[in-house]
Amino acid sequence: MAYIRRFKTTSGATGVQVCYKEQGRVVKTIHIGSASSTNALEKLIRRAQKIIDGENRPLFNLNNYDRKKEHE
Repeated sequence: MAYIRRFKTTSGATGVQVCYKEQGRVVKTIHIGSASSTNALEKLIRRAQKIIDGENRPLFNLNNYDRKKEHE
């Protein structure tokens, strides 16, 4: 399971990490960056979410779906 971790750094900025848990323990951490403004923080959170989403495979491959054949 992966999740986004936000934390305060010693300089007062907000750090963002992607953490991976297995059996209740953090087994891997990827540091995304740290931000001092809300805009920068939102960008880091979006980047972290893309990392998490990129690892998940979709249930259906819609690229091969052809709507025209459905109506014939």
